[in-house]
Amino acid sequence: MIDNRKEQERAELHRTIWNIANDLRGSVDGWDFKQYVLGMLFYRYISENLTSYINEGEHSAGDTSFDYAALSNKDAEEARADLVKTKGFFILPSELFENVRQRATADENPILINDPRFSPAGVLAPKSKADLAFIMHSLSWLATNGTAAIVCFPGILYRGGAEQKIRQYLIDNNFIDCIIQLPGNLFFGTSIATCIMVLKKSKNENSTLFIDASKECVKVTNNNKLTQVNIEKIVAAYASREDAEYFAKVVPNGEIAEQGYNLSVSTHVEQEDTREVVNITELNAEIERIVTRSDVLRREIDAIIAEIEGGIQ
Repeated sequence: MIDNRKEQERAELHRTIWNIANDLRGSVDGWDFKQYVLGMLFYRYISENLTSYINEGEHSAGDTSFDYAALSNKDAEEARADLVKTKGFFILPSELFENVRQRATADENPILINDPRFSPAGVLAPKSKADLAFIMHSLSWLATNGTAAIVCFPGILYRGGAEQKIRQYLIDNNFIDCIIQLPGNLFFGTSIATCIMVLKKSKNENSTLFIDASKECVKVTNNNKLTQVNIEKIVAAYASREDAEYFAKVVPNGEIAEQGYNLSVSTHVEQEDTREVVNITELNAEIERIVTRSDVLRREIDAIIAEIEGGIQ
């Protein structure tokens, strides 16, 4: 009887690896994931194969400390023709898998910057503030006729650097349909006033709607809450896409560019001045009456004191 234990173990290993890979890919299409993983595995294999081949040759020749991965590209170029002839391919030291991985660890991230989800903007969102990375990811999967609404922290609307460049990409390509400022203390775990960014790929006009819903709430215990009335008012403003004093404004994207691609709602929607209006003319007249009355009272008090002092004498 043939001992097929090794075949069974191999089959079990294959099943285990496949299940791990299947869990890892999540919602990513299986074929896309397979192409990505197999490509990475092949890239790593040929990098290590070439490094091992060159290192073994140098070590055999007496240079036991030689490491092709540490060689400069300029020095490595001298061996290009011979390696292509003997191995059929050539990889510069800086492009070897291990060196690319080290640069990625150092946050140079050459893999993500070439990811089709993020590469259109030309920059990556900051590693510690990745809201715009998620927005770019959502945009890449958004259907041509689809709409995406994403809750964001307000900092991504006005910070400079890479985030400003990503906002520029989104505005210049007319992907942002609306920015809605929400009240503070609305979500569990944070008191920050968040916002909603609405994305579309097929807009009819080159402009962005801004809605200031920061006061659209009621206080419930220690938190704020959007009532049905508040929600309906916001939705109605979004649907009508018309200017409403102190609440909503449609801004041409050209004007947003002039503002440095600042998407803060307060930059574009005028805030209502709730301070008491003071009539200066009336205020001056009132002050004059008070001063006059004060003088009269002062004279009357002086007369009473003089009379008292005279009686004492």
